[in-house]
Amino acid sequence: MTSQHKPTVDLGYPTEAHGRIPSFANIEEEAAFWDTHDFTDFMEESTPVEVTIGQELAERLTVRLEQADRAALARRARAMGVGPSTLARMWVKERLRQEAEAEARS
Repeated sequence: MTSQHKPTVDLGYPTEAHGRIPSFANIEEEAAFWDTHDFTDFMEESTPVEVTIGQELAERLTVRLEQADRAALARRARAMGVGPSTLARMWVKERLRQEAEAEARS
């Protein structure tokens, strides 16, 4: 099964082979491989990496939208490769920054 969502960054295809892990021409080819293989069988071909996860978002805000607006938000978010709540958060932060800049100028 392949995802309908496309990555928003270049994942570096084609990839190089690593030990028993073959090279992949695209994300669909790689997904097909991992759909039929268990990563734990390839531990010796892997390299540990450190992952930093962004700050925890502690506050929630419920916003009621008309159905058409919610659908438009979802379409735009999908086109950008993010979720609708992420896009809404990005837009709110952008507007808050604009408002703060406008206040600083006056």
